[in-house]
Amino acid sequence: MNFSDIKCDIPELTGDNYKIWKERILLHLGWMDIDYAIRKDEPPVITETSEPDDVDLYERCERSNRLSMMLIKTKISAGIRASVDQHDNVRELLKAIDEQFVKSDKALASTLIIQFSTMRFTGVRGVREHIMRMRDIAVQLKSLEVTMSETFLVHYILCTLPHQGGETTDGGR
Repeated sequence: MNFSDIKCDIPELTGDNYKIWKERILLHLGWMDIDYAIRKDEPPVITETSEPDDVDLYERCERSNRLSMMLIKTKISAGIRASVDQHDNVRELLKAIDEQFVKSDKALASTLIIQFSTMRFTGVRGVREHIMRMRDIAVQLKSLEVTMSETFLVHYILCTLPHQGGETTDGGR
């Protein structure tokens, strides 16, 4: 397979697309058969007495690492690349990126929870837009492994809407 024939639809890692970015990076590395350095432990360094099979294995791992690093680094925005650029091993690079985004995922989840729990219908955009915005936040939270039941979501959204006709939120008590 020629690398120029590969349609590369990996988005640039910008900070808010980490999960899809990582999924596509790993898919493409596997599809291009250069993910060996990620999947397998690094082989021993070759010496003058190394067997030909050991030399081949080492070269395959080194090629996999080099090409994987090049592809990954071209798909990271400059601001993020600066903080993870010091790595020469693809596993270490991916681990550094993972660690950076686990922290930011927690911060994002907290921000979304606050947004979700303080949203109220203002009448500016309409009920449908309000409901869609709340559902969007719920979907984002789910992708960050903060889940809520569909029943809770429906009831909570209804509680954020204005009440008409003398209805109360406590069931009429």
